[in-house]
Amino acid sequence: MRIDVVTIFPGYFDALELSLLGKARSRGLIDVRVHDLRDAAHDRHRTVDGKPAGGGAGMVMKPEPWGEMLDGILAAQDAGPDPLIIFPSPAGEVFDQRMARELAGESHLVFGCGRYEGIDQRVFDEYADRGRVRLVSIGDYVLNGGEVATIAMIEAIGRLLPGVIGNPESLVEESHEASGGGALLEYPSYTQPAEWRGRAVPPVLLSGNHGAVAKWRQEQRVERTLRMRPELLPPGLSGGRRGRHAAE
Repeated sequence: MRIDVVTIFPGYFDALELSLLGKARSRGLIDVRVHDLRDAAHDRHRTVDGKPAGGGAGMVMKPEPWGEMLDGILAAQDAGPDPLIIFPSPAGEVFDQRMARELAGESHLVFGCGRYEGIDQRVFDEYADRGRVRLVSIGDYVLNGGEVATIAMIEAIGRLLPGVIGNPESLVEESHEASGGGALLEYPSYTQPAEWRGRAVPPVLLSGNHGAVAKWRQEQRVERTLRMRPELLPPGLSGGRRGRHAAE
């Protein structure tokens, strides 16, 4: 997968050199290219923002640098057909595991990281007319810019690509992965020692009975989801169990 990122803070994305994604990049599984938007601003101050039309607080990112930068990325000889442009935005559709899996099937993603009061709307309209554009939010809160949201999405998407995770079976039981028509949170995890500060590993996990361990883990997933995120429960588990839990 090729990923292009446009930002005024390229240093944010040094984090993608670390851990599993860093290894995936070195092995050629993910091709991440970070572009400084100010390289497309040609005045002496490399200005990328201006006062909002109609007045108001803050500044708005100008369309000219965005147009030049995105045109260059899309026209590159190795850009490939029909890349998807994603703009992190609190006004966008909410990013979740389902979307991460959907985006992991793309061959080329372009992330545009806004700052200040956002990007001139004409940038979104221009590239939506020419191709595919999605505004995406990672939650109901406001960040200073799109960089943190972009890193979160790249990590969620990248780890789903073949070969990035050493044991692909570990992806199946994770929180928010589909299970029986819904999604369950991950079960609690334990390791050695068997007892720590008076707290013991559940005996079933030390029993060697794989069937019992699997049953316990599934029960823990359901219980945790019911307690923390009941709206995620699959339809078949959302009725009676919720009522019994509430009665307790």
